[in-house]
Amino acid sequence: MLALLNYDFPVSRATRRFLNDCGTDLTESVERPERLNTARKLFERRIRYWECRPMPIQPEFVVAPADSRVIVGSLSERSALFLKDKFFDSEELLGSNKSQWMATFEQGDFAIFRLTPDKYHYNHAPVAGVVEDFYEISGGYHSCNPGAVVSVVTPYSKNKRVVTVIDTEVPGGSGVGLVAMIEVVALMIGDIVQAYSEKEYEDPRPVVKGMFLKKGVPKSLYRPGSSTDVLLFQKGRVGFAEDLIRNMGRPDVQSRFSVGFGRSLAETDVKVRSLIAIRREEV
Repeated sequence: MLALLNYDFPVSRATRRFLNDCGTDLTESVERPERLNTARKLFERRIRYWECRPMPIQPEFVVAPADSRVIVGSLSERSALFLKDKFFDSEELLGSNKSQWMATFEQGDFAIFRLTPDKYHYNHAPVAGVVEDFYEISGGYHSCNPGAVVSVVTPYSKNKRVVTVIDTEVPGGSGVGLVAMIEVVALMIGDIVQAYSEKEYEDPRPVVKGMFLKKGVPKSLYRPGSSTDVLLFQKGRVGFAEDLIRNMGRPDVQSRFSVGFGRSLAETDVKVRSLIAIRREEV
């Protein structure tokens, strides 16, 4: 409660200094920077993404759902990106009563996007398609900080989360099969507000089954705190961008993930709506 109250207090000089040190550009905001005078307003700020977050026009491209730090991996033992059970338990992540989705994404690929407090906290649709399923799973509020991920077993599948399964094999879709987008709440976040808007931030509405999602537009908003997005892809349907794979395996970079999992696992900073994966032909 004390933390939530602090979000509505006037922004301190220390907070401004922290944002400056992180390279946060408040001139991207829809609101004038001087009006972002509380931590909540800074955290929930809207940006002119149509101007400052360009998106590739190719329909077969999958884009980042958030300004974040990303790690990619695979659930298949035959993949060089095999990271099974290191970050989450698939059945627990998707919900134990959702066995059909467990089977759908078995041996598939995943990407984990970690949003830090200085980031823009709207999530955008990473693909175009129809919402096949949408549900919430109750859970705790473990930290998604790398240190906590290493020390707590599968925290992403223990936290409160919202699951959206998107069928992209539809007219106007991205054609990458079924994609699960899991929005994971973490420290101090009590809610994920579904606020789908086809144009800028106009007329936000909740996400429901049967709705068509346009790629790259706002889907939801995290309330203040830390947070994480997880994308699951069916086996063989996408290939991750080479720069993400190359950077993740850099031997000259060490992270708390590297120390905890015994291999190089450097995160890459990505902007929302930037390329993260490309469609492959179904196998």
